[in-house]
Amino acid sequence: MTSLPRPTADLTADEARRIALRAQGFLGAPDRRGGVRGVLRHLGAVQLDTISVLARSHELIPYARLGAVGRKTVDTAYWTPASDGTAPPSPHAFEYWSHAACILPVEEWPHFAFRRRAYRARPHWNHALPDGTYEQVIKQLRTEGPLTATDLGGAKKTSEWWDWSGTKVAVERALMHGEVVCTERRGWKRVYDLAERAIPADVLHDELDDTECLRRLVRLAGQSLGVGTRADIADYHRLKGEQVDAVLADSGLVPVTVEGWAKPAWADPAALETPPRGRHRTTLLSPFDSLVWERARTERVFGFTHRLEAYVPKPKRVYGYFAMPVLAGGHLVGRVDPAREGATLVAKQVTLESPKAVPAVAQALLEAATWVDCTNIRVERANTPSLREALTTELARTLG
Repeated sequence: MTSLPRPTADLTADEARRIALRAQGFLGAPDRRGGVRGVLRHLGAVQLDTISVLARSHELIPYARLGAVGRKTVDTAYWTPASDGTAPPSPHAFEYWSHAACILPVEEWPHFAFRRRAYRARPHWNHALPDGTYEQVIKQLRTEGPLTATDLGGAKKTSEWWDWSGTKVAVERALMHGEVVCTERRGWKRVYDLAERAIPADVLHDELDDTECLRRLVRLAGQSLGVGTRADIADYHRLKGEQVDAVLADSGLVPVTVEGWAKPAWADPAALETPPRGRHRTTLLSPFDSLVWERARTERVFGFTHRLEAYVPKPKRVYGYFAMPVLAGGHLVGRVDPAREGATLVAKQVTLESPKAVPAVAQALLEAATWVDCTNIRVERANTPSLREALTTELARTLG
């Protein structure tokens, strides 16, 4: 067994938590000049998901860090190309498989070459590809320009979500191979285009070998986490443990120990240069926020068990369909399962770790309500009647 290098620093659990918060953009003044695109580049990946309660998850991510940035502004920042006046408009982002389906900075296209190669070499697929369909899809995109699956002939054979049409199978496979790319969504539909047309020429290549790709993604994961175990780092872009092992020593991350962590950890050296200080964000978090992506890490760093219950049968749910963790003072202090009824933000279920969290949860609910143009807030249930009463009173006081 290869021996681990000597740690370069010994961190307390509190230091590690604050480093993680700063790395994720929750500690210190937000970079408003960088805006939504700055958040994307800082995190390296923003997860997409079909569920929309307050808003879709990719909208909630910048909101949680920047505050009430307009939802149209968010989509424009992700998907609208821009030009400096001297060159054709160029996309800022593309969609691909990272932690899950994610929006990624367009300059990272070369570093996913290892995954595109793996998909091209994949011997088995869940969906059969009818003969000639792949070539037909590529020809249609080349002739007609960017198209949705509907434009290509329809995404489904039946109403079942999984029953893809032949053209949908073909275009999705072309996307995984890298011949096709998604740099825009319209009404939540992917807009497909030829990568050779959509991706800037200076990054449109698969020249980097697997080691170079993995080294870059491990480094990026370490920067976005601030400090993490091997498993934390692997999970960020869904790498295999052995892939991380192969490049970790040359990634630029440094070994550290963290109080209470059973496994060795690695940190971004820049994160160790200055103590993490500044203002904490108080906000509702998407269950798909990268701060809480990995359940074991969330429990280790915050002492908080996080589980999305959207796919749990309703009678078995404890916290609610889309329970959003509440971040306040650098800690996860509870959960809110929200809904919208006209101009009312409904807190269907509020679960707090302590009565001390009531003012923070009220603040988070008020900001969220303002963001989604709700003028009223109603609390339906809390984990105790006294907490519901206290939160309702605090909201009334603040609104009044």
